[in-house]
Amino acid sequence: MDVLIHLFVGLHIIGIAALLGGFLTQMKAMGQGAARFTPAMLHGALTMLVTGVVLVGLHQAEDHPVDNIKIGVKLALLIVILGLVYVKRDDEKADKPLFGLVGLLTVANVFIAVLWT
Repeated sequence: MDVLIHLFVGLHIIGIAALLGGFLTQMKAMGQGAARFTPAMLHGALTMLVTGVVLVGLHQAEDHPVDNIKIGVKLALLIVILGLVYVKRDDEKADKPLFGLVGLLTVANVFIAVLWT
């Protein structure tokens, strides 16, 4: 079971990398007002959602402690991210504040995962 958990942690990190990488590659375009939400950002957020739910289930199945408040906060942030990226995915340009918010929430989600103990 530990191998399965580690596999999903790796996939979760790949999802974070796709979401954050999509944001970071658009930073220059954001400065010019031409940033857009890329398919990689949507797929990364979806990957994070699916793998996160699976990880919580696997940890509970193994009777590992799960901090439900932490998971709830991370899930809430991810739902906001996913909602923004999904709704604005076909727009030619993303509004700077919304695009910046997605990047900020993604980074906040990473730091919550790492620092909240």
